[in-house]
Amino acid sequence: MERLFYLNKFDCISETERLVIRPLKEDDFKNWLSEFKNRLPSQHRYDQGQIDMSECTEEWFTNLVEKHQELAVNDIAYVFGVFRKEDCTHLGTIDFSTLERNDFQWGRIGYTIHNQYWRNGYCKEAVKEALNIAFKNLNFHRIEAHINVDNTPSYKLAENVGMGFECIRKGFIFEFGEWTDNLVYYINSK
Repeated sequence: MERLFYLNKFDCISETERLVIRPLKEDDFKNWLSEFKNRLPSQHRYDQGQIDMSECTEEWFTNLVEKHQELAVNDIAYVFGVFRKEDCTHLGTIDFSTLERNDFQWGRIGYTIHNQYWRNGYCKEAVKEALNIAFKNLNFHRIEAHINVDNTPSYKLAENVGMGFECIRKGFIFEFGEWTDNLVYYINSK
C-alpha cells in the first residue's frame, strides 16, 4: 500500500512497499556519504562508479540540502532521495526539472540508483512512485526522460514504467566533448 504524506507542496514523503522517497535532510549525511563511498567501479559509460567524495563534508551537504530546498521553492527542480524502508539505506536519487509551466506543465525526470543496488527492482519501483509525486503533488502534466541513444538500461526502465518513445532529438545535449543525440520518452498525467 502506497502512502503519501504532505508536509507542503514542495516537501513530500512517499512510501512504497520497500522504499521511502523524500527530499534529503541534513541528518542523512552519514548514510548518504556511506553509500556513495560503497559504490562499485563503473559498470558502463553512463555509470559514474566510484566517486571522489573528499570535498563532501557535513557543511557541504547542508548547503546541498538548502540548495535543493531553494530549487523546489522556486519551481526549478525537485530532488528526492530514495531510501530502503527496512533500514533507511540511501539507494539513490530521483529529480524533476521544470521545463515549462503555463499551458504546458512540463518537466523532465532524472534517476540514478547506486550501482551496488542494481538488479533489485529499486529504480523501477522508485520511478513509478516518483511519477505519482510529479503528477499529484508537483502538478506536472507531462514528464520526459532524455536518454542517450546507447543507454539501454535507462530506456528499458523508461519503457517498464509506462513511458512511451516519442523521438530522437539530434544534437540535443553537449557531453563527452560533443553534441549528442537523445531518445525522448514521455508520460502524461491521466
